[in-house]
Amino acid sequence: MRIHETAIIEAGATLADDVEVGAYSIIGANVTIGAGTKVGPHCVIDGHTTIGRDNHFYRFCSIGGMPQDKKYAGEPTRLEIGDGNTVREYVTINTGTVQDVGVTRVGSDNWIMAYVHIAHDCQVGDHTIIANSVQLAGHIHIGDWAILGGLTAVHQFVRIGAHSMIGGTSSVRQDIPPYVIGAGDPFRPVGINSEGLGRRGFTPDSIAAVKECYKLLYRRKLTIEQAVEEMQQLQQAQPDSAAAIQIMVDFLNASGRGISRP
Repeated sequence: MRIHETAIIEAGATLADDVEVGAYSIIGANVTIGAGTKVGPHCVIDGHTTIGRDNHFYRFCSIGGMPQDKKYAGEPTRLEIGDGNTVREYVTINTGTVQDVGVTRVGSDNWIMAYVHIAHDCQVGDHTIIANSVQLAGHIHIGDWAILGGLTAVHQFVRIGAHSMIGGTSSVRQDIPPYVIGAGDPFRPVGINSEGLGRRGFTPDSIAAVKECYKLLYRRKLTIEQAVEEMQQLQQAQPDSAAAIQIMVDFLNASGRGISRP
């Protein structure tokens, strides 16, 4: 364990033997940090916070702070962060609230750039890229491999699907289905993230099936329920692409705010 002499580790904190903590950083009493994690200088990690292995928090991060929610009354809500995340300067991630599941979660292998705010009860998946100054309100769900461009603001309770891609300076007020790419204020979809899917090993047939799902959702003047029915028929006709289609079906069945429209 390499702890700078000016760092403060409160009694009760649990740090793996090889954790690094930089100058003037503060680790709270209810914090657990896994092996290989590095905490840069001038960071504060507090609250009921559990952090996994091999994460890197750069200088001036504020992790595990109380929710910015006027209903919060000091309940022992939590923050859970997985493994292998890069968290750049001035990032803030808050704990959850009892009005939701009581825990904010950030998965593994995420790239979170400077000045990002992740509010209470957000659920962030794995392998996401959240660019500079993205602001996530409370209760937002972000699927695996999603990419959010810089200065994007996302409304509370919005769901952002896996493999989607949001252009910079967007305003996201409704759910963005998986695979969809777009931008704007408000966000408008323009197609699917076919380039990203190819890089992640999706077959040409699966990418073609995802494109057909996009057409069913946005080009055929169907209701969401009708589009889902057509997607399920597509699964039967193309069993090799059924798993890729199921990601879209599950998302649409769980959507609560309605989906973003062109």
